[in-house]
Amino acid sequence: MDQYLYLDETGTLDFEDRPGERYFGVGSAHSRGPHGDALWAGHQLRLELEAAGIHLPKGLHAKNDSAMTRAQVFGLIASQVPRLDVTMLYKARADQQIRVAGKAHLYKLAVWLHLTHTLEHVSSPGDRVFLVVGQLQTAGHRHAIRHAVADAATKLTHDRTLVPCIWDAPTAWGIQAADYALWRTQREFEGKAIPGYAQAIDECFGGRYTPWGRA
Repeated sequence: MDQYLYLDETGTLDFEDRPGERYFGVGSAHSRGPHGDALWAGHQLRLELEAAGIHLPKGLHAKNDSAMTRAQVFGLIASQVPRLDVTMLYKARADQQIRVAGKAHLYKLAVWLHLTHTLEHVSSPGDRVFLVVGQLQTAGHRHAIRHAVADAATKLTHDRTLVPCIWDAPTAWGIQAADYALWRTQREFEGKAIPGYAQAIDECFGGRYTPWGRA
């Protein structure tokens, strides 16, 4: 069976322990089989927001969107009930070997840990899994993201087929849903206020993994 796993990331690729940037995380939204109605609903919401005078040339992004826009997006995600999973790495606890390996390695490790935990819950042996991953906007890291996802796909394909698709986030509603799941989790983990509308998606979470613990 075909499965669709949309991935995005949050946080900075460094090891500074700054308030608001203590974690690097990877999140995903999962859809089983055809889900054209869900994709169209995300597209339609973006069109309706444009009609209301909210210009979104680069799509939806929880960090930049207004509270009103966020409330509508969270509501739509909650109504679609995708499975949301998040892996958050508390960077202060990264060992020296990981720090020396650098930024690309941190990204690759986060993707690896997330997929290792998540794939067993969203797919079965014999499935074909499309990994639709949001493209890092920093040019120097674009090669790293392709390498990280391709490497994970190669190593995790012993009983299923993984198809990496590296896309710009605005082209896929599922990536934007993953972004919103990460925004909600990041705020909680950093001790920031959680707006009531953001809690609408709480029942969609399948797992929130913290392999290095929490601050």
